[in-house]
Amino acid sequence: MQAIQILTTGSPDVLTLRDLPTPTVGPGEAFIRIEASGVNFIDTYFREGRYPARLPYTLGQEAAGTVTAIGPNVSTVKVGDRVAWCGIPGTYAQFAVAPVSRLVQIPESVTAAQAAAAILQGMTAHYLSHSAYPIQTGDEVLIHAGAGGTGLLLIQMAKARGAHVFTTVSTEEKAALVRAAGADEVILYTQEDFAARIKKLASGLHAVYDSVGKTTFDKSLEVLRPRGTLVLFGASSGAVPPFDLIKLSLLGSLYVTRPTLKDYIATRADLESRAGDVFNAVAAGTLKLRIEHTYPLAEAAQAHRELESRRTTGKLILLP
Repeated sequence: MQAIQILTTGSPDVLTLRDLPTPTVGPGEAFIRIEASGVNFIDTYFREGRYPARLPYTLGQEAAGTVTAIGPNVSTVKVGDRVAWCGIPGTYAQFAVAPVSRLVQIPESVTAAQAAAAILQGMTAHYLSHSAYPIQTGDEVLIHAGAGGTGLLLIQMAKARGAHVFTTVSTEEKAALVRAAGADEVILYTQEDFAARIKKLASGLHAVYDSVGKTTFDKSLEVLRPRGTLVLFGASSGAVPPFDLIKLSLLGSLYVTRPTLKDYIATRADLESRAGDVFNAVAAGTLKLRIEHTYPLAEAAQAHRELESRRTTGKLILLP
């Protein structure tokens, strides 16, 4: 089978299309023909070496496809089932083997591309808005990078939970997208200081959802109200430098959390609940996906370049 691997860490140029042995299915596993694989910032972290991986390493953390074989002791899925999964490395490929305990069924009205676009980022937006900081009606929140794949979904979920949503974007085109998703206040961070603007409009926010990291962290703390929460769930601009926790006290007994999806879908019940909520909303049309571009598997490097350029909006998908 063909797959995208890294033999060394570095720029998108290190992504290599290789012919690999087809994996074999073992007990408790399913063999899946991948029909769509999502591209995420976490993939770039592994490629760069920011997250360690044993080389050679097949990239990819989420996909959707059809079960074509099952291993011994499997009764929860069968050949022909349409499934999606995330958090299992190796989805930049034509085929994959995954534990059936991590697979979720795709509703009939949801396509493989939609499932791959929603499974990781949709559940991320879900745990952020429902659990990491559970939004309540009337809360004022800031969502950085609102026009990204997770950002657009998080805006929609925050609005559904009754929040007044501030968001930051870089261009007028992206501003139009986040307004369509429901954002109430849109700030072009390329033209004005987001913290100064928010301080003019609000006395302090209940929460900030920050996937940017280094360049936004300090000012994200500044716009919170006393006992507000900063949910730092990414670092697209780089890692946050070492930080003296006394500053949280000085700014009003603030909370900071650095969550990750795997801890919010660690149990089968949590996985099924979050994935079910996301897929049902996609099927009903109440959660709208933006799949901006699809690429052949061989063009994974180009997908990484465009993702890291910060010019993209919505979701990028690889088609094996």
